[in-house]
Amino acid sequence: MKRIFTILMLIVSIHSFAADTYRNPIINADVPDISLCHAHGYYYMVSTTMHLMPGCPVMRSKDMIHWETVSYVFDSINDGPRYDLIDGQTAYGQGQWASTIRFHNNKFYVWFTANGAPGKGFIFSADNAEGPWKLIARPRHHHDASLFFDDDGRIYLFHGSGSCTLTELKSDLSDVKPDGINQRIIFNDPDERGALLEGSQVFKHKGRYYVCMISMIWGVPGRVRREVCYRSDNITGPYEKHIILETPFEEYGGVGQGCLVNSNDLDDNDESDWWAMIFQDRGGIGRVPCVMPVTWVDGWPMCGELKPGYYEKISPKSYRIPNDTLKAHEDWSKIVGNDEFDGQKLSLLWQWNHNPINTAWSLSARKGWMRLTTARVADNIFLAPNTMTQRMTAPSCSGEIKLDIKGMNNGDRAGLAGFNGDSGLLTVCKDNGKLTLVLTEEHLQLDNDKRVTGVDKKVIASVPLKSGQRYVWMKVSGDFLHQHDMCRFAYSLDGKTWSDIGNEIHTPFDYRRVFMGTKFAIFNYATLSTGGHVDVDYFHVN
Repeated sequence: MKRIFTILMLIVSIHSFAADTYRNPIINADVPDISLCHAHGYYYMVSTTMHLMPGCPVMRSKDMIHWETVSYVFDSINDGPRYDLIDGQTAYGQGQWASTIRFHNNKFYVWFTANGAPGKGFIFSADNAEGPWKLIARPRHHHDASLFFDDDGRIYLFHGSGSCTLTELKSDLSDVKPDGINQRIIFNDPDERGALLEGSQVFKHKGRYYVCMISMIWGVPGRVRREVCYRSDNITGPYEKHIILETPFEEYGGVGQGCLVNSNDLDDNDESDWWAMIFQDRGGIGRVPCVMPVTWVDGWPMCGELKPGYYEKISPKSYRIPNDTLKAHEDWSKIVGNDEFDGQKLSLLWQWNHNPINTAWSLSARKGWMRLTTARVADNIFLAPNTMTQRMTAPSCSGEIKLDIKGMNNGDRAGLAGFNGDSGLLTVCKDNGKLTLVLTEEHLQLDNDKRVTGVDKKVIASVPLKSGQRYVWMKVSGDFLHQHDMCRFAYSLDGKTWSDIGNEIHTPFDYRRVFMGTKFAIFNYATLSTGGHVDVDYFHVN
């Protein structure tokens, strides 16, 4: 009897622990350049999505753990043909970068810079973070800028790389204030010499100004990326520095660049419930956010669990849930998830690769299906409009579609991809009336202006299809454990019996080209003439 009681108590203990803890990374998918604010009982987060449209996703959470995408700040960027994949021009790795979200005077504000020509900033506002968002200004470019509303009504950007510059804005946010403050306030010290010091995120606490930045130096043995914090009693300085997080987390190195937030909207002096959301590079899956408690020590916001008596920082694998609102076994399918394509609007789970051609996709042409119609001739997926993407997830995942190929024209290419600068594509090709299922490995080549100069294609395997074949089921599986960063593929011709095809295809992270984690991608493009279409019945993800 005593043994049974002990076992029951152990089960209760395990359940209690599972219900009160979380596991880092909190979203094991590509959510980089994090900025947070807290308002109306919610945490709100924005992240970089660069060339994907709609862009700048706004995510919402009650507890910092379970997130859902509730809006996008903009539908498209109309700064020239590169956002439309015209004449070989692209915005890969550029577009919307390093946004800031702020709640000020009962309004939400988002600032970001669009990297690449013309290289101007965007400032949007909304009464509700769920939208709609309105563009209010296009100020000049400022790298990795953090928008800051001071208590005296003045507005600033903290920005720069390798240092930090303070720039005052006009009261209407339209541009730099001509007679306002514009000076460098933080410089590299000897310990940061040569570091990539950027990603500013700014807040004010007990009258002091805090600037948090990532510090990363390549090629220095034993040096991992770190989060550094600078503080000052005056906005113009002088600033003193402290390292608030510097430790390897699992096998992926350090954790750096993100945001600190206080859940108490009414009291900036409160130190009881502060949290940090800071990302870590994890190879082909991208840059993943980790949640850490913040402990104030001698006026410094130390991230992670602190050992008593030490300033040692640890990126915790598990810790108490903020606000203690975790529901056991709840997933985060409101960031990545299934779609039956039975709604009237496209799910917020999806983003297009560059600006879509909105007349060439439809959820109403065939109820319960997504129709993708070719509207421009292209010879590769990297220049093909209307490619639908979702994040892949680590350590492993799979995505499956059912594709109706009856409406394809000769020269059309449709299918499912593990999409990155180095991609794997499972494609139905229609040529001279014949259908072939082809697995290819494709490598994007870009010049310094992000213009496509070539695509290296290697056929891995091919399977002839019967002339009357109408439906093809496709599956792509990603393996990102220990930075394996591979995708493999399978297909079915009846929806029941599956066959593997070809070998694994490497889809690594490459900041010089696409600069994103690997994505699921559903595509249909024409190589000869436009007007053909495919219908997608569903997308299911595990």
